[in-house]
Amino acid sequence: MKELHLLRNKVTSFEEYPFSLPVVRNLDSLKLHPKVTFFVGENGSGKSTLLEAMAAVWGFNPEGGSRNFRFSTRESHSELDAFLRLSKSHVRPKDGFFLRAESFFNVATEIENLDAHPGGPPIINSYGYTSLHKQSHGESFFALLMHRFFGQGFYILDEPEAALSPMRQMAMLSRIHDLVEENSQFIIATHSPIIMAYPDAQIYVISDTGLTATPYEETEHYRVTKDFLNKPGKMLSILMD
Repeated sequence: MKELHLLRNKVTSFEEYPFSLPVVRNLDSLKLHPKVTFFVGENGSGKSTLLEAMAAVWGFNPEGGSRNFRFSTRESHSELDAFLRLSKSHVRPKDGFFLRAESFFNVATEIENLDAHPGGPPIINSYGYTSLHKQSHGESFFALLMHRFFGQGFYILDEPEAALSPMRQMAMLSRIHDLVEENSQFIIATHSPIIMAYPDAQIYVISDTGLTATPYEETEHYRVTKDFLNKPGKMLSILMD
């Protein structure tokens, strides 16, 4: 994916959701990094809404999974995907996945449902042979990264750090780098200053004015975390006062 465009002439009102979100209201076109693009911002800023729409335009199931997943447990995604156009390169990915932290449980359930029917090798074999429901949330996330993602792929990850310890987040950085070296591209929404530290990437910060390309050390996530860890006693004193 090279660039994202909002078809503004098709929008009838920017006062209605999801077009009222600043990230959408101020969107025209947006260039994406060929390796890793991060979207960061406060809760409710529209990160997940934007990623969900990008995933839907690409052909992923809005609840998560690969392009072969077609289940739906609840119709909750917005209509934004109908107003987006993606500019693509001539290179076609051989793999792809949309990880949505809040609905990954549903993906795990769908895998078990599909494997309950005869025909073909079990799908769970591609996820490390162990049921994702028989692992912790973090272990199942990591199994996805280590076993299901095999490179030359296009991966959209919505808050992948949700179930990962700091150590596993650092291991995730290493895995992302391995996959990038194998010609993969990532689009990631995150709150984690560890994950967004990946060096060969573009960070877009979402604010009331829209999207702003921002160096890592100028993000609020980095500055707040650094200030807290450098002087936790002082910060706690301020917070508890």
